Amino acid sequence: MMPMPANTGASERPRLRDLFRLQWEPVQDAYVLLYPEGLVKLNPSAGEILSRCDGTRDLDGIIGELEALFNAPGLATDVYQFIDHARQRGWLD
Repeated sequence: MMPMPANTGASERPRLRDLFRLQWEPVQDAYVLLYPEGLVKLNPSAGEILSRCDGTRDLDGIIGELEALFNAPGLATDVYQFIDHARQRGWLD
C-alpha cells in the first residue's frame, strides 16, 4: 500500500476553487470541469470524486461514499492520489 501524500489529511474538506465549475455534460456522457479558458473532460472516477468535493464532506466521508457506491473497499489510496493531483492542477483549494 502506498503512503498517503503529506499534504492530504483525512480531516480536510476539499472543495473546487472558485475559478472552476463542475457539471454533468449529457452530450459528452461525462462530468466536465469548466474554467474560463476551456474545459476538462473527466473520467468517471475523477468526476465522482470531484462531485463530492464541495467543502462539506471530509476525505473519510468521500471515500466512504465511493466505497459504498461502487461496492469497492480500499479506495483510500486512489482517492488521496487523485486529490493530490487535483490540487497540483489547481482545481481544489
